[in-house]
Amino acid sequence: MPGHVHMMIAIPPKYAVSQVVGFVKGKSAIHVVQVNGACKGNFVGHLFGGRRYFVSTVGRDEEVIRQYIRNQEQEDQRLDQMNLWR
Repeated sequence: MPGHVHMMIAIPPKYAVSQVVGFVKGKSAIHVVQVNGACKGNFVGHLFGGRRYFVSTVGRDEEVIRQYIRNQEQEDQRLDQMNLWR
């Protein structure tokens, strides 16, 4: 889905999940602005993405989750191809 990312990452116990998610979201927002040139200068007052996120532990279902993430990427690519003809 546009604006929707699935990630599977390992977070060392010394870091809070919210700290890592905040870092990733912050860096990705800066990257989007730099690549798309949405604004020049500082980023004050600009909102990128939502405040919400979902986190879950993997446990023994790691391969199932990896397959889900891989399939989501393929499905997004398929939908993008369909939109080329519109």
